[in-house]
Amino acid sequence: MFLYQKTNRFFAQITGGLEQMGSEEIAALGGKRITAAFRGLHFDADKEALYNINYCSRLLTRVLAPLHTFKCHTPEVLYKQAKALPWQQLFGSDQTFAIVANVSNSKISHSQYAALKLKDAIVDYFTEEVGRRPSVDRRHPDIWLNLHIHQNQATISFDTSGGSLHKRGYRKASVDAPMQETLAAAILELSEWQGERPLYDPMCGSGTLLAEAAMRYCGIAGGAMRQRFGFEYLPDFDKKIYQQLRQSIDTKQQSLPEGLIAGSDRTMKAVSAANKNLNSLPLSGKVRIKKADFRSLPGLENTTIICNPPYGIRMGDAATLPQLYKELGDFLKQRCQGSTAYIYFGEREFIRFLGLRPSWKKPLFNAKLDGRLLKVDIF
Repeated sequence: MFLYQKTNRFFAQITGGLEQMGSEEIAALGGKRITAAFRGLHFDADKEALYNINYCSRLLTRVLAPLHTFKCHTPEVLYKQAKALPWQQLFGSDQTFAIVANVSNSKISHSQYAALKLKDAIVDYFTEEVGRRPSVDRRHPDIWLNLHIHQNQATISFDTSGGSLHKRGYRKASVDAPMQETLAAAILELSEWQGERPLYDPMCGSGTLLAEAAMRYCGIAGGAMRQRFGFEYLPDFDKKIYQQLRQSIDTKQQSLPEGLIAGSDRTMKAVSAANKNLNSLPLSGKVRIKKADFRSLPGLENTTIICNPPYGIRMGDAATLPQLYKELGDFLKQRCQGSTAYIYFGEREFIRFLGLRPSWKKPLFNAKLDGRLLKVDIF
């Protein structure tokens, strides 16, 4: 038996700053005994909860099933321990695989070298057992594996998500530096918007915030558009449980009222990308997006406003940004009475130019950027 089969314990990777929300999400989806750890959360789950967490999560990056953990001071120990695992129970020589490795505070100090030793062990295992070796595909493998070595303790895990869960499947077009789906979902979660009043994004880019808002309102699961999950390759996968679970969740979807969610952007490229992405969701074209600079909008009263304005890496001339933020603040004050704005600052230095006092600030990472989400009530 693999380690996860003995313990029913898994590990969810999540962006820094989202641990508390991620813990609450896992609990709501059936996870038990949740504990925080570096870069993620440990939790217990039976089969139904594991499938549910993967299928419905909006915040998690990956869910890993530990296969084996052991003391590992040398590459030779890593190779020997890995080669002894029954890899044929997980995949065949005709399938492809890839390895994500992370090494810290250990005698094996290079993650790429550690990944190479694990790859060699798997390839040699199959060569000896069946006379054929599986191929490595670093872009679109059938199987994702994870290797984590910390303080000379190695854990080899199977990625039950089958690749990052932020890849919902609706992103068909993009613009420069698009917001990651899990970050957008976290912003929606913090806004507590449930459809009680209109939601508008005046700088929508490729439409990620709008798409996540629509999925949230309609009850479309985060993984509803994914072609497959890694847990379908597990030796104890129960297809019946998964199909019944998925059917139960999908039948609860509700339609989106006309005009509840809308947005705009100043470039036609962004508007086209947003429309393409939103049209890939089952929304019947009910999210309206138009080409418009926010400064030309007539006003957004009694609305939930959510946006991710440009910042340094998203705009070539950073010198123009202070004026842009000042004008955004003026727009909110003068034409958005009764509204609440949630504004994400990828670079905190621009907050002061908004000229508005926030009700709160929340730290939210965007890749390596230590950003802030501001809530601004406009009276």
